[in-house]
Amino acid sequence: MHLIQRTVALATLAGGLFAASLAIAGECPVHYVDGRLPEIRNSKMTAATTELCYGVFGVMHSGITRTPLWSAEHLTADNLKSAKNLSRENSFHPESRLPARARAELSDYARSGYDRGHMAPNGDMPDRASQHESFTLANMVPQDADVNRHIWAGIEGVVRKMAQKEGDLYVITGPAFIGGNLQKIGNVLVPTHLYKLVYSPRQRAGAAFFIENRADAPYETLSIAELEEKIGINLLPSLTPAQKQLALRLPNVRQRKDKK
Repeated sequence: MHLIQRTVALATLAGGLFAASLAIAGECPVHYVDGRLPEIRNSKMTAATTELCYGVFGVMHSGITRTPLWSAEHLTADNLKSAKNLSRENSFHPESRLPARARAELSDYARSGYDRGHMAPNGDMPDRASQHESFTLANMVPQDADVNRHIWAGIEGVVRKMAQKEGDLYVITGPAFIGGNLQKIGNVLVPTHLYKLVYSPRQRAGAAFFIENRADAPYETLSIAELEEKIGINLLPSLTPAQKQLALRLPNVRQRKDKK
């Protein structure tokens, strides 16, 4: 091979590897374990996806469901200390970075009977700018009101307490669309289930809360491997299969109202 051809080939290879590394890292790796973006296994879910980066969380948005597929946070004790003193200011808004054909609108949720359920919660946000970002509809799913205001608020509360105790946690929260009988409100698909995955860097272990999106539904706890099998997403691609089987002990959750 001539020198010029070899140089071009090496440059092409390097460019391909660099592009692949960007695909793995995503645009905001700080929100993810080892900087690795989750990998969607179900090819049907990859259509019309858009990665969105915010100050303290990242979202993979689906233009098909018009919801996030996940919202990811590196939840720290320092941020939670700041968030604790921040009063709630509602500012629900459509995501202007998404085209109208792919995003949820306030009208989709109006009179639907469903709450606009945060995935990355308002209660985790350390300042007004982050709080406003958390109210984008790109961070929302149609959530049963009873689930959202009671057991889900309790789950968010115990995760915050865990983060304060551990110092930091990586948290991935999202909807699951399981089965063929799915419903819509306006143009937005209603999830059948919700999950919140918690990973402790200190203990090098994780586990997830998983709940059906209906009133009075009980939650269950799953290993990372069990959750990934249910939703078709490799949420923590830097972990080995054995690490995904090692379940972090999650606290029991009591139903309550909390700062979402």
